[in-house]
Amino acid sequence: MQDRTHLVDDITGHRRMRRNRKADWTRRLVQENRLTVDDLIWPIFIVPGSGIIDPIPAMPGVNRMSIDKAVEAAREAAGLGIPALATFPNIEMELRDETGSNSLEANNLINMATAAIKKAVPNIGVITDVALDPFTSHGHDGILRGSEIVNDETVDQVARAAVMQADAGADIIAPSEMMDGRIGAIRMALDAAGHQSVGIMSYATKFASAFYGPYREAISTGGLLKGDKKTYYIDPANGTEAIRDAALDVEEGADMLMVKPGLPYLDICWRMKEAFGLPTFAYQVSGEYTQIKAAAMNGWIDGDRAMLETLLSFKRAGCDGVLTYFAVEVAKILAKR
Repeated sequence: MQDRTHLVDDITGHRRMRRNRKADWTRRLVQENRLTVDDLIWPIFIVPGSGIIDPIPAMPGVNRMSIDKAVEAAREAAGLGIPALATFPNIEMELRDETGSNSLEANNLINMATAAIKKAVPNIGVITDVALDPFTSHGHDGILRGSEIVNDETVDQVARAAVMQADAGADIIAPSEMMDGRIGAIRMALDAAGHQSVGIMSYATKFASAFYGPYREAISTGGLLKGDKKTYYIDPANGTEAIRDAALDVEEGADMLMVKPGLPYLDICWRMKEAFGLPTFAYQVSGEYTQIKAAAMNGWIDGDRAMLETLLSFKRAGCDGVLTYFAVEVAKILAKR
């Protein structure tokens, strides 16, 4: 038989990477990561009133919803197999004050939404945030005293708010305000109130990012913010500090860890998963969502492909799931495959 060895075989040592890429069936057979509906958490925005679906201009395709419409959305999500929702309130301006006191009202907007969703759709998870920014008149995540966001007083308040959210039916508390000691304080408060089964998904590494702008429009805090959040969010330049921050949350009892934003911090996702082995999530934040939507609307990229590719990148980086405003769109695409 004639020797058909090619120069390329000599160069590669007869190892050709394209063998496993030659057909659809081989590509599927060797695929390392897969995106499924089980990877999706859908963040939604709640407003007072009824019958309201209010489009958010900076987030095409995303709406603020009154509780009754949020219940309908929860039914749709559950029907698609989405495991959980993450809820964020946009309360009336007259209820916001320097300390975010409405966060401690048992029947505030976020707690009423939780109770309604869990009553109507008990098989979907509800994840709630105890940060104070939707409740404060200054847009910060904690209590403002003079020019300082006070740590310990904020921790006391978010721990109390966490218990109320659990009382309302929240399955997981996801504190995002980045105060020192908050995870341990919330865990102790939940346990003391008999909520040992309520989990904590820590925003373990929340960075002082430029990608939050559309979210602040969604909860009407953008025009309120005095100064910035750099005294409590992590510097985008600091990876080692982020891992140290996450380590404290693990020690304090976090059940799950989150990286926020997502795409600019895939390295942090990988490092956290490798370091701690806990369920790890990324939040594909509003700015990431809007970039893809805007480019797709202008015909500059294939929006569906970009959406799926970015979500798959989180899986490749070690994430067990993703909070994404694309959740329903993705679930519908996956259901057709």
